[in-house]
Amino acid sequence: IIFRENKVRIDPEKMDKVPIVPADDAAKSRLKKLAWHFECHHKAKPEFFIRVPGRVNLIGEHIDYSGYAVCPMAIEQNILVAIGQSKDDRISITNIDPKYEEIDMDLSISSFREVLMRHEIKWYKYFVCGLTEGFELAKSGLELIRGLNTSIWGTIPPAAGLSSSSALVCSGVLAITHANKLHLAKDILATQSAKAERLIGTEGGGMDHAIAFLAQQGTAKLIEFNPLRATDVTLPRDAVFVIADSMKRHNKAAFNNYNTRVVECKLAAKIIAKKYGICWRDIEILIDVQRVLGKTLKEMADIAAQELSDCDVQEICQILQVSVMELSAIVKIDNDDTRKFHLRKRAQHVFEEAARVIEFRDVCCQESTNQIQRLGELMIASHRSLRYLFDCSIDEVNQLVDMAIDSGAAGARLTGAGWGGCVIALTTKDKADEFVKDLGDKMREAYHLSDETDMDTLIFKTEPGQGAAVYSKFPL
Repeated sequence: IIFRENKVRIDPEKMDKVPIVPADDAAKSRLKKLAWHFECHHKAKPEFFIRVPGRVNLIGEHIDYSGYAVCPMAIEQNILVAIGQSKDDRISITNIDPKYEEIDMDLSISSFREVLMRHEIKWYKYFVCGLTEGFELAKSGLELIRGLNTSIWGTIPPAAGLSSSSALVCSGVLAITHANKLHLAKDILATQSAKAERLIGTEGGGMDHAIAFLAQQGTAKLIEFNPLRATDVTLPRDAVFVIADSMKRHNKAAFNNYNTRVVECKLAAKIIAKKYGICWRDIEILIDVQRVLGKTLKEMADIAAQELSDCDVQEICQILQVSVMELSAIVKIDNDDTRKFHLRKRAQHVFEEAARVIEFRDVCCQESTNQIQRLGELMIASHRSLRYLFDCSIDEVNQLVDMAIDSGAAGARLTGAGWGGCVIALTTKDKADEFVKDLGDKMREAYHLSDETDMDTLIFKTEPGQGAAVYSKFPL
């Protein structure tokens, strides 16, 4: 893990900050329970609370780290954190759920580094990632760094593709910066949170963190990168999105599949550049080579089909005319790596999925009689690509997508990193209740669920929610 010097410029004139709001009635019940837990553990009352939502990605999977736009929205499920100043320069992290162990550490980069370098994957490491980056940001403020006591309560299903881990990272960044009276613009918090999560070892993009801070009630967002920008995507009035959980879990930090896909996309970009006479060392991601070539996404997909193939490390080195040692310094591979990298399929998915995102946005902007049908077709095509080109789906998720279509969904697809997790399905208002019941019945039978199973946690309608917020203190 490399802790680089913080290079972020903080513009005090930027006004789009995380809102500080009074707790609404819907939040007060949970906040009171969390405050009670905080007081029991830390022997003091919390000074403020933060809320960071989970997200569901409607379309645009595995393309943010290649530089392409995505279309997510925030969901109701979230991370709540109660925060107060500690009496010493230490960080205490507790969870309201007793199955999640607590941790106490010094307020220092070396202490954070020691926790993050431990081999086991612990829930609090995501929060510590955020604290690490937030600590660097807070040092640039006018206030002294303060130690913190925290109590955390999450309702986002873990490892389900709804961004529970990234929400924890964002919570850590926001907690320590706000506690030190450093009120940063949302885009800075999002960018630094994305950087922070890479400390745990995943080479992801910035979608999850961007929507966590930039989401707005009632609208999905088209999130673009370099520079980071979020624009409204107004969903059809008749559209209803439903999340269904396959109950198969995959922690992207614990397995190598995710990072392998990132490496494959980077290698694909460099090899295309090499074959077109571009300085491939200057090319980092697929959008870079598209911009240099000046090609459309359709043309880039054709180029990927023509110029790329499955390659092992030796073959890649021959194409790029480098040694294995040189290549391993450029992308994260081992010198003795024997894998085949499926460059053609990965790049084709990225270019075609990026085009689907833009069409999805355009269809949402243009009301028509077949609007829902076309959005559903794009979602189905997206899942097919994730299944056959990106190889990040599994049988249980494919089965759930099929069950959703059989239950009348206009479209359904894997959402999140994949290899398990949730499906997002599209239906209409007049069919939504019947759809949820029918799909729920199919899930109960397929998964052999008992009558006591709370199906509301496994299948539920969702609407675009608000991004991160700070709750001002209220009488408890």
